[in-house]
Amino acid sequence: MRVAIAGAGAVGRSIAGELLENGHEVLLIDKAPTAISVERVPQAEWLLADACEITSLDEAALERCHVVIAATGDDKVNLVVSLLGKTEYGVPRVVARVNNPKNEWLFNESWGVDVAVSTPRLMSALVEEAVSVGDLVRLLRFSQGDANLVELTLPPEAALAGTRVGDVTWPQDTALVTIIRGNRVMAPDPEDALEAGDELLFVAAPAREEQLEDLLSVRGGTT
Repeated sequence: MRVAIAGAGAVGRSIAGELLENGHEVLLIDKAPTAISVERVPQAEWLLADACEITSLDEAALERCHVVIAATGDDKVNLVVSLLGKTEYGVPRVVARVNNPKNEWLFNESWGVDVAVSTPRLMSALVEEAVSVGDLVRLLRFSQGDANLVELTLPPEAALAGTRVGDVTWPQDTALVTIIRGNRVMAPDPEDALEAGDELLFVAAPAREEQLEDLLSVRGGTT
């Protein structure tokens, strides 16, 4: 898979390193000469250019990329890169970094964004996830399809504890994608019984989150 990353700062380089380790092709783009540190990620391609310029993106052959990641520290730049990547080059997947949570509402399909990652919100969510039991925590927002990745740790004495996954009538527009039990990561099986302390990860429509939280609470249950 070929991935272009706009922004070769610490965030962009870190993402590039992970992707290269997983066998992907990576192109890092930055307009600041000081950001071009080839020795830090030598396996990547590097391009000194302004990712907001069509000529630069032509040079980057963005039409050959499967994913574009807008990872600069400037939300305006990330939005422009996302829009150009999606509308001018038809990139299938666009991921954008949100630096200021106040701008999060802009990072949607209207600007070509498939997945918006808000670093401050994600850090806050991870803190909540570590201390919250029985409360739904939003981890990630998917702009395309209007859905969130959410987590809930099943509380002690939850009504659904002991219930098989296949016997639960989940709310519409929600999908249980993973059960984390201790050190195990489990793909949900209809025969699996839920246990108190399970970390449940769902992809859910925002309008269904309250219903999902009620279902998984101590007072909730199968419907």
